Amino acid sequence: MRIGLLGTGPWAERVHAPVLAEHPGIEFVGVWGRRPAAAESLAEAHGVHAYPDVDALLADVDAVSIALPPGVQPDLAVRAAEAGCHLLLDKPVALTVPDARRLAAAVARHEVASVVFFTVRFGGEQGPWLEKQAAVGGWFTGRSDWLGSVFAPGSSSPYAASPWREEKGALWDVGPHALSVLLPVLGDATLVTAAAGPRDTVHLVLRHEGGASSTLALSLTAPVEAGGTGMELRGSAGVVHLPERGEGPVRALHRAVDALLDSARTGTPHPCDAAFGLRVVEILAGAEQSLATGGPVDVR
Repeated sequence: MRIGLLGTGPWAERVHAPVLAEHPGIEFVGVWGRRPAAAESLAEAHGVHAYPDVDALLADVDAVSIALPPGVQPDLAVRAAEAGCHLLLDKPVALTVPDARRLAAAVARHEVASVVFFTVRFGGEQGPWLEKQAAVGGWFTGRSDWLGSVFAPGSSSPYAASPWREEKGALWDVGPHALSVLLPVLGDATLVTAAAGPRDTVHLVLRHEGGASSTLALSLTAPVEAGGTGMELRGSAGVVHLPERGEGPVRALHRAVDALLDSARTGTPHPCDAAFGLRVVEILAGAEQSLATGGPVDVR
């Protein structure tokens, strides 16, 4: 599979480009970015071509890996799908339901494979663990905490210079991760209630279609000393915790590329496809509405 990279920021430079260059099942063809000089620099670092025109890149590849802000991603992803390219997408797939719906519809209409890179879902221990808990069933409640420190005093995060993260906050940045681990185990959400915490911190309460409930604590402004992630499930099987991540996103992205290759080869949609990405956006939009209205929002 010939693949191109759309994006030149820290996520593209630190994760996407090295994986595309190293993965044995693909041929890394080139880079396009909104900053031509950055695209040329990143392409030169990996011995590939920098494309000044995105349509020229789409014409030369079978798939694209997108490392762009979620406000920019939908239009380019739809364009790529229309060109017959398979899609390795970033989360959230969009910042509005109409944009996410348009993207998912393009994937279905043009019959291309899609995988959304929820990092924990492609973790070496975490992915199999989630599948096991979904098979166990009988869960009464769960919680997922994603307390980051990107914008906290003393933070040295390379993602602090991210206008969309600063504007949309934890709900839209780490909220997709929290939902990506709860939904496959507890079932789809039917009702969401959101409450604001300190700074950009948001707390969500979800009702799931099987009757279980869950809570989410999300932040990008937690003190560095208080940051961390975790997931707990409680039910008839007892109390279990998501294994801690012992590897970085590079290994996880290798598995996401494997998943895209498999989906493209078999024609079988992956559980983390554009349709699932749309569902996550719908729930996040419901939470945003709940913050504005102060009450629960039906997200069925």
